[in-house]
Amino acid sequence: MVIPINPDIFFVKYYMYISNSIKDLIDSIRSRNVILFAGGGVSMNLGLPSWNQLIHKLAEDLGFNPVQFREMGDHLVLAEFYKLNKGIGSLRSWMDRNWHTPDIDISRSEIHKLLIELDFPMIYTTNYDRWIEYAFDHYHKPYVKIADVSDIRGIRDGVTQIIKFHGDFDHDSSIVLTESSYFDRLDFETPLDIKLRADVLGKSILFLGYSLTDINIRFLLYKLNKLWERANAKQAKPRSYILLIQPNPVQEKVLETRGITALVSENPDPKQGLIDFLRLLKGDKGEQPQRLTSE
Repeated sequence: MVIPINPDIFFVKYYMYISNSIKDLIDSIRSRNVILFAGGGVSMNLGLPSWNQLIHKLAEDLGFNPVQFREMGDHLVLAEFYKLNKGIGSLRSWMDRNWHTPDIDISRSEIHKLLIELDFPMIYTTNYDRWIEYAFDHYHKPYVKIADVSDIRGIRDGVTQIIKFHGDFDHDSSIVLTESSYFDRLDFETPLDIKLRADVLGKSILFLGYSLTDINIRFLLYKLNKLWERANAKQAKPRSYILLIQPNPVQEKVLETRGITALVSENPDPKQGLIDFLRLLKGDKGEQPQRLTSE
């Protein structure tokens, strides 16, 4: 059951009610025992183009009416059709340019600043863009970017790993965008998948910036849970967490069976809700979320 926390009595309710979820998560982050999974919502807060804008671009390049084209399939099928007709190189270049426009100032992104201050040992991201890396550069914090198996040899103790789980603009072949590339991803047997399976042993995962309408993230959560089931050791699985923008009792119940605690920020502004949540995890005084719910 999801219980709202009244902001007027936040501190009392917070420590009495969700000490076993938020407090454990905070303690685990401070012990560097949490892996961050950063999704599209993290980058969208910078004003990057949406999937609808990407589909509009596909339609225009192919000579289709954008509204009609959008009804011909989901973004995976439409991207597959585009690749069959035009290849992926020019689209990747367009995405790279439009995802990294000079008017974006990473120093103004409080979300990225807080993510760095939380000092996760590993950040897995399904985003193609480089804004997490740029944030590390801006704040002069070392990191190792891992986009394919050859990058793994660069791992150094104490240095944050940024794993580009769905590819990187620097490697066309690594980008998971088309239906065929997504189906290949379903095998869950690439070197990065094998690395993930090893990394999650003994560590919690925090998912930020994801929508549960995205089959990619739901499949990932399912597969990770299956790893522990096959090992017959679900009782040893560290609890993981996902921040949701809106309550969804159906999804929350399903997530619970997979060892995922759903935390819901009910701030009407998703960006501010994420900022509030990150401030809470960092322990900033006087910057508590206006509303937070937990199962």
